[in-house]
Amino acid sequence: MQLTPTERDRLLLFSAAELARRRRAAGVLLNVPEATALIADEVCEVARRGGRHADAVRTGQSVLTAAEVLPEVPYVVRSVAVESVFADGSRLVVVRDPFGPVAERDDMPGAVLVADQPPVEPVADLVTVEVVNTASVVISVTSHFHFFEANARLWFSRATAYGRHLDVPAGTHVRFEPGTTTSVRLAPIRGGRVVVGFAGLVDGPLDEPGVFETAIARAHEWGFLDSDHAGNGDPESAAARAVAR
Repeated sequence: MQLTPTERDRLLLFSAAELARRRRAAGVLLNVPEATALIADEVCEVARRGGRHADAVRTGQSVLTAAEVLPEVPYVVRSVAVESVFADGSRLVVVRDPFGPVAERDDMPGAVLVADQPPVEPVADLVTVEVVNTASVVISVTSHFHFFEANARLWFSRATAYGRHLDVPAGTHVRFEPGTTTSVRLAPIRGGRVVVGFAGLVDGPLDEPGVFETAIARAHEWGFLDSDHAGNGDPESAAARAVAR
């Protein structure tokens, strides 16, 4: 006897429903698979015997009550959907609230429980730097960019910013408008404290001996404005020299 996959599925559903009927007759409260199979089987039978779609839905809603299933089942099975063969073809039947209305609970399965959160401690070791954008265009710096290596036309204390990033939410950025001064807070880079890429001033561990001194010298050599560098002077003269380059 050759059966299609759909026919095999229907027989499997019938077998599960028969097990559910036997257990219900014995007074056993049904679990999720048993209750689902029984409801779906009854719906398919209505369709197969010539019933209408609305008849199948009504039957599915009357098969079981909340008293015949385990206490959590009505909260887990909020609807039962089964493809049923009617006289005019196959249609999906969705039985909503198959055990009747369910009272909402804060601890119902699937509910989102908000845990008590400890107070958020402020991040330690923050520093504030004044940043002047000497460029003629807006410069944006993202949250976790190594601020020491930020755009060369930003005039600020490079030494203070070494090993730090903006203290802003991850994925956001700060805009520095042309010719304006912006005060920003910087937080230390944590974890392994290795930076690779960015402007190429470090490209490795931040705290290895000599790395800071080399990075500062490289920044000055490559024309990164630095408010601590005597050769830069004030932001206006530093900007003028940067344009001349």
